[in-house]
Amino acid sequence: MAKEIKEEYKIFMKDVEKNIKNKEDLNYLKKRIPEFMDKVIHELDNIEIKMGKKEKEIQEVFDRQNTMEKRFQRMERIVDNLERDIYAEDGFDFEIICPYCNSSVIIDVDENKTEVKCPECSNLIELDWSGDPEMDWVYEDEEWDLENPVAGCNGSCSQCPGCDTDIDDDM
Repeated sequence: MAKEIKEEYKIFMKDVEKNIKNKEDLNYLKKRIPEFMDKVIHELDNIEIKMGKKEKEIQEVFDRQNTMEKRFQRMERIVDNLERDIYAEDGFDFEIICPYCNSSVIIDVDENKTEVKCPECSNLIELDWSGDPEMDWVYEDEEWDLENPVAGCNGSCSQCPGCDTDIDDDM
């Protein structure tokens, strides 16, 4: 930009020399115009530097925006996959271990199903779909009292680790 102004300045000065007949006026203009033009060019150079910095900042903002858009798209894909997994109509299989014979039992997830028959030992396995670990100790709204076990307990209840178990060791 400054280069174009310098070219225009040369053309302007030739025009001034042609059209101003008074030598004093011409000398005065030849002295003052270059001083003025130096200031203008200096300010234009400063503007170009500032514009270059702003263009760089704008490019950095665009780059960050592109990075954020890519991250957002990736998160959307992850959420879509999670939703598809969570709300899949086909359901999924769930593996449990029979508390009576330790055999593996594969069942479909069905929160309405409260028990399943073990194919190995034919015992009924109670199912708890609540996912609440504190509920593992509750049976029909009564808490297990492991310090005062029921007589004849053999520790084979699906919610009970056994009456011989010392609770303090587990916690």
